[in-house]
Amino acid sequence: MERLRALRGLFACVGCVPRRTRHRARGRVASPVPPCAVTLLLQRLQDQEGDRAQAYCELEHVLWEGDSRPPCGVVNRLLAEVSQDLTAAQGVPDSVRTAASNVLVALARTHFTLVMAELQGHLKAVGEMSKEFVLVTLSKLFSSYAPQCISFVWLMLAGLRSVVGWVRGGRTLRIACAVVKQWLEGVKVHLGSGKQCPWPATEIEQIYKNLSQLFCSVLRNWQDCQEEEDKQAVLEAEATMMAVLLQEELHREHVWEQLLWLVHLYQKVQDTCRGTKSLSIFLEALEGVQSVIPKDKFLAITSAVFYQLSDDTKEHSEADRAELTHCILLQARICPEETVLFLQSQLGADREAGCVAALGLLGALARSDEPVMSEKLPQVVEAVQCLCSDPRTQVRRAILHFIEDVLSANARSCSAWDVVGHIFSEFSRSTGRRAAGDLSAQEAREEGALQELCMDILGSLDLSVRGMTKLLWPRLLLYVVPAQYTGMLIPVSRCVQALAERGDLMVREVEELDAHFLSSMFQGPLLTPQTLLARLLVVAGSPFAGSELQAAALLLMQNLHSRIHRAVGAMWAAEIPLLLQCLQGKDESFPDSAEWEQRLLKFLRASLDTMEDEAWTRGLSCELSRWLSSSPSGSGEKSFLYKALGTVLGACKEVLHVQEKLLQHLEEANAEEPSEAQGMISFLSHAAESNFHTVLDTLTMFASRLCKGQKGRISRRKKMELDSRRAHATRSALILAHGSLALRASKEQLLARLEGDIVGNILLLYSCSCRDLQNTLALVQSITDFSSAFQAVGDSVCFNPSLKGKLLEILTDLLKKYSLGTPVSPVPLKVVLALEQLSKLKPSLGTKDMCDMLSLCCKNVVLHPSAEMLLKIKKSQQAAQYLQLLQTSLKALGRLMVVLLETETSGLFQNIVHRSMTSDNMWERKRALQICSQLLAACEEHGRGDACKHFGSLVGLLAPLTCDPMPTSRQLAVTCLSSLLRIQAKATNGVIKMGDIGSLCEGLNDRSTVCQLQTSSKIARIVYRTFPLEDTIDFMMAIKDTFRKAKGMRVRAAGRWMITFLQMYGKDICRDVPLTNYILRSCTSSPQHSTFMPFLSQAVVILTRCQADVTTDSFFPAAWSPQTVRHGGE
Repeated sequence: MERLRALRGLFACVGCVPRRTRHRARGRVASPVPPCAVTLLLQRLQDQEGDRAQAYCELEHVLWEGDSRPPCGVVNRLLAEVSQDLTAAQGVPDSVRTAASNVLVALARTHFTLVMAELQGHLKAVGEMSKEFVLVTLSKLFSSYAPQCISFVWLMLAGLRSVVGWVRGGRTLRIACAVVKQWLEGVKVHLGSGKQCPWPATEIEQIYKNLSQLFCSVLRNWQDCQEEEDKQAVLEAEATMMAVLLQEELHREHVWEQLLWLVHLYQKVQDTCRGTKSLSIFLEALEGVQSVIPKDKFLAITSAVFYQLSDDTKEHSEADRAELTHCILLQARICPEETVLFLQSQLGADREAGCVAALGLLGALARSDEPVMSEKLPQVVEAVQCLCSDPRTQVRRAILHFIEDVLSANARSCSAWDVVGHIFSEFSRSTGRRAAGDLSAQEAREEGALQELCMDILGSLDLSVRGMTKLLWPRLLLYVVPAQYTGMLIPVSRCVQALAERGDLMVREVEELDAHFLSSMFQGPLLTPQTLLARLLVVAGSPFAGSELQAAALLLMQNLHSRIHRAVGAMWAAEIPLLLQCLQGKDESFPDSAEWEQRLLKFLRASLDTMEDEAWTRGLSCELSRWLSSSPSGSGEKSFLYKALGTVLGACKEVLHVQEKLLQHLEEANAEEPSEAQGMISFLSHAAESNFHTVLDTLTMFASRLCKGQKGRISRRKKMELDSRRAHATRSALILAHGSLALRASKEQLLARLEGDIVGNILLLYSCSCRDLQNTLALVQSITDFSSAFQAVGDSVCFNPSLKGKLLEILTDLLKKYSLGTPVSPVPLKVVLALEQLSKLKPSLGTKDMCDMLSLCCKNVVLHPSAEMLLKIKKSQQAAQYLQLLQTSLKALGRLMVVLLETETSGLFQNIVHRSMTSDNMWERKRALQICSQLLAACEEHGRGDACKHFGSLVGLLAPLTCDPMPTSRQLAVTCLSSLLRIQAKATNGVIKMGDIGSLCEGLNDRSTVCQLQTSSKIARIVYRTFPLEDTIDFMMAIKDTFRKAKGMRVRAAGRWMITFLQMYGKDICRDVPLTNYILRSCTSSPQHSTFMPFLSQAVVILTRCQADVTTDSFFPAAWSPQTVRHGGE
């Protein structure tokens, strides 16, 4: 049987088939397709008729149809014709060669042995012929008929050896290498499939022998190839041949001898990914055999692959890195001990890229979960721990990724190293470096990326991994309190929530952790429930923390409620989700930080009330006190701490403890800082919520200390302390604090302590202060606050008259001091607000005091600032704040005047409003109109008809302002006229005949002055319909003031209103003509009489026509001729 196989192989090499095979072929069933089709197409090819490529395509199509089987004679002729085109050295296009190759593949469907024999003969043939498409055809045959090809492997290898002998490079070399790889991979698959081997032992031996010879031939002839593609092809072929040779023990030694050459070739190729895949072919085969690779050869492979991965001069793609990592993992499965030791040795290398690559590979090994690696992992973790202090950014990042890989595989292996602590340490390290401010933009971005990586690692931990619960809990609690780990609270919250859902929070106590670890990782006080709650409250209340961090703090509270206090579980389970909804934007009723703080403090107070644990509450106040003392001034954290500590002290019942903490922080606070002063005030206010008398007593004690020795003998050092800027600032803050306490006091508390303690302390502190702007403003604000608080008690309670008079005297003196308005100060505006509240307290002020006070208020608020000063104010940084305060003061002044309406109205409009309405300062006129509109609205609301006594003069003052340059003033003038008409109608029980003045206001907004004057005249006719003629002289006097003082559009509007009035009532004012005559004549003495002369002339003409005894001579001097007057009238 073996002899027969050898004969068949020999016949194949010479291109013929044994007769027995031909006889068997003739005995088969004939094809339904006529064999003449193949014959005809073959004849066309032999006769060189038509397109050969097209003929080959048609022939291929015929051969693939049905069960067609050409006779052997036709096949032999066809093989000869096709071989000529397939092996022609030149002159045949590639398209024809490709088509011829496809014909052979189709013919092999029925005559595989003949086709294979023909191709094998061409491989071994010598002389000038092309073997490129012979190799291509062999590759196609293996793709289509792999099972049949297996039997011809040993012959194939022998034929390829002859090809290697004469080919030195180019496409033929690459195709030959591809064929070698393809056929040998088929052999490996066949051997590994478990099927019955198709070769006898002698043939297998021949296969390995031929393969070994081919391997040596390739090494001898192709080791010096220069083209990159040739190197890649040879590397793939060599790796595949070595992978097959490894299956036979006799040839392994030869493989070890040539392995360094393979590594050398691998190092020379440029395509890292493709070269590494070739190397992986060999390593995968090596893994499958029970053979020990020589240590030096193995390290050579490891070093070569590792150098490619760690070469920072190359830009590796993700695919490249994945392939290189896979190759190292293969080596680790083959020789785990050597691979791990090699990678560990690279950790101490000076080259950063090598250290980073080693860490990445060790992490990949840990993640692979290989049994051998699980044993080595503690050793590897311990080696990586030595790099913790490495300052290089890429190494720090690689260590974090290694920790991530280890934690995802087996958390128990980290027992020798606190990897969780390292994550937090790296976060703190990056935070500190960024806060130092000496990093470049690139370095700052890198540190920020490290922080994000720390958060991502902790937030993505899988708690189902072995040992994870023991590793995290309760260790995570140690990182909740220190401020440097604040940003990590988000992932910590997620971990704790996951642990809570698993029921793992009660597994261990903090005390079970190593004492050395506790002292090294948490410097400071012990981790008490109060410490934990204080920290979480500060984060939740910080306005700069961000909603996500605040939500993390609240979730930690909810999940750790049993470790904080046993009584708050149910209450927090109901309230914290509501707070979280607020943070997530689902609750629109708390849009800003102030309201969020208020709700959080309310939650804190409710929690303390639920606990009903005085000792626990005192402990929390001590913890908050410690945080407050160590917090930096001006921080949002400290501002919230003041309020939180005040809230907790408000819940304390031990008086001495409350007083101790109050005095401690009153002494520590630096009131020179505005934020500190405001913190003191909020601290005292919140503490007084349930401990009002204790807080006020403490304030009285502290105020007496600040004012001690002002009239007595004290040491020089003490006097310097009391006169320091800090002491004065503290007095100012305490003055404001007393006013704030009054606002928070109940009725009983206020009545008991206001006059003697609150007001007394305020006056004492003010008398000891330097009376600068800060102290003055504090005094005024506190008067406003306690007056408002006392007023809210009820109308039946009277304030101390002498005390009220003293306060009024202080405020009046301040108004006098700032009456000039230069420089511009907020004091008089604040004083107006204080006087508004103080004037409402019973007993009411006297008429004289009220009028004097209003006069000063108007001087400070209405007359000032001047136009020039207002322009300067608008250019300052505090412009918006001052202008807003000015508007508030104007409204307060209007309300203050309304109070006067209850006792006095005579002279109110003339003395307070008249002068400013005719001022040259348009801002002053606007402010006067605002006051007037408030007064008239108050008169209308209270049904006071007193304003009707001044109807004529008010109309005369308001009329010109309907054409004021400022649009707001024009609208205010119309508003005042409307109110005046409504008041008159109610007073006389008449019908309001105003018409639609509101629609006429639109005409006043027109940019055209003509339109404005026309609209003003229409309003005048509406107003005059109910004009009381007894007020004619008052009206004319007011118009005269406009003529004498105003200019421009206001004069023209005044003239229009006067002419309209005379036209409507000229015949009805006989008794007022003499005075009218006098008023009009007095206008002629004005230096600006030329502006309103046309209106005077027209008025004379109207009066002479309406009154028979009136002549022009009675109006104008003799120097004015009748023609002049007539001309003016016209």
